[in-house]
Amino acid sequence: MVSLKIAIAGTRGIPPRYGGFETFAAELSARLAERGHEVAVYCRESGDRESGVGGRSGNLYVSATTPDSRLPTPAVQRIVLPAFHHKYLETVSHTLLSALDALRRNFDVVLLCNAANAFVLPLLCAARIPAAINVDGIERHRRKWNVAGKAVYAIGESFSALFASRVVADAVVIADYYRQRYGIEPVMIPYGAEFPAEDDSDILQRLAVEAGNYILYVSRFEPENNPLEVVLAYEQIAGVGGRLPALVMLGSASYARDLESELRGHASDSILFPGALYGNDYRTLQRNALIYIQATEVGGTHPAMIEAMASGGCVLANDTPENREVGGDAAGYFRLRPSQTLSGTLSEYLSSPEMRERMRLAARARAGEKYGWTAVTDAYERLFTAIAAEKGSR
Repeated sequence: MVSLKIAIAGTRGIPPRYGGFETFAAELSARLAERGHEVAVYCRESGDRESGVGGRSGNLYVSATTPDSRLPTPAVQRIVLPAFHHKYLETVSHTLLSALDALRRNFDVVLLCNAANAFVLPLLCAARIPAAINVDGIERHRRKWNVAGKAVYAIGESFSALFASRVVADAVVIADYYRQRYGIEPVMIPYGAEFPAEDDSDILQRLAVEAGNYILYVSRFEPENNPLEVVLAYEQIAGVGGRLPALVMLGSASYARDLESELRGHASDSILFPGALYGNDYRTLQRNALIYIQATEVGGTHPAMIEAMASGGCVLANDTPENREVGGDAAGYFRLRPSQTLSGTLSEYLSSPEMRERMRLAARARAGEKYGWTAVTDAYERLFTAIAAEKGSR
């Protein structure tokens, strides 16, 4: 492979302190750097303040979870820029500044994350900078967006199809959507998940829960991720009687403050809200959970679900095409609408150690076969090399 100068934009940046795209940027960038590419990730100044990272452009980042086959691991450049902190403007304002900055840096290729950021593609295209975009899920279906927000995502889908060098989908369901609606052929590259060999952190002691004796939910607290429905289903089972494993609701709400306030009204000794956790604390909770619940209803491949499978977790997932694609026969499924079957499915798995163990083994095997970071990095490296070569041939 030819060494390339690569930028990743459209996320909150690295180190990851928010969601799946940030973990994706951290894992992919570090692995590409390890292979000899020059990689930069655009980061938000506001995210630096929240995570305590030095807020200046040019500081370097080395992922703690990537393979250390060659030490020292090459670092990734962090380019820190401001953003307008508003539900509808934060992402687009930061991405616009990132695109303008990219014009002067002579990148061979830019990877954008999130279809909402596709509005900068014409700018990059006019500057003859090859750009791929990972569109994530069909974001305009999220209940949190008003008419204007849904329109932005609809336009982003169109711009992705029209102006991107390649559209990347992380799920077959999403690739089919773009193929049928826009007549393009997306590149299908899944998300990755690998758990490094490491000791557990002390998070179980801090939360006063026992390994193998808690149920784990991981997601931002947003309506379409159904955190309240998970809590209510758990309380329904608890109301029948008997002692249940604790429910650990891992996440927070950036903008859905009313929902988060309602959720925390259900907090108790058995329903815990530790906030958003990352790194070893997060992986420790994944590794030691009795059952993991994936309740999302919108999106492509959900990173936390794959990470739960890779950790050897017993996964119960909302029965959507995207979650079915990821879990296959290695996960259990429930419905939330129009009928609600989570409480019954959860009770069934709580009462059957044999079923949980069978699903745990199947989940780990499936994640290792389909969602390894090495294969994901291989695919992106081939993609970047191809579209950079296309620019050279033109």
